[in-house]
Amino acid sequence: MNEQIRVRHVRLIDAEGEQRGILETRDAMRLAREQDLDLVLVGEQAQPPVAKLLDYGKYRYELQQQTKEARKRSRAQEMKAIKFRIKIDRHDYETKVNHIRRFLKQGHKVKVTIMFRGRERTHPELGQEILNRVAADVTEIAVVDSSPVIAGMDMNMVLRPIAAPTPAPTAG
Repeated sequence: MNEQIRVRHVRLIDAEGEQRGILETRDAMRLAREQDLDLVLVGEQAQPPVAKLLDYGKYRYELQQQTKEARKRSRAQEMKAIKFRIKIDRHDYETKVNHIRRFLKQGHKVKVTIMFRGRERTHPELGQEILNRVAADVTEIAVVDSSPVIAGMDMNMVLRPIAAPTPAPTAG
């Protein structure tokens, strides 16, 4: 059964956003028809309920555009991962740090992992040194989001990109 809410009076807001006062619902409907607009209940809980005159199709379209724009702006931040070994060569280290820099510049977080094998696990300070070196090498574009933590046979650290500084205004 389709129930319709019966409201005797409404507080009316016109198309320009101005309050028109408390009117009978029938008069508000007549005003909406005269102006070729819709009467939309926007505050049902208020006493008396609040109704607004607006073009409902246009209103829905604008809401859709706002949510679409918000989705575009809030691009999901991906977590990238780079793995190191304790016995890493200088060139391999530099290559991986360059990958980290690229990911950070693209706005991604980076999880840096040191993988230990066998007896390497007894020397966590070596892994700590590599992670500290990585953090120092990317300090101009990143901050440590979570400091190095040992989890099983790995040591992990998360780097987060620093927000790009706004350029200083030039005198002209």
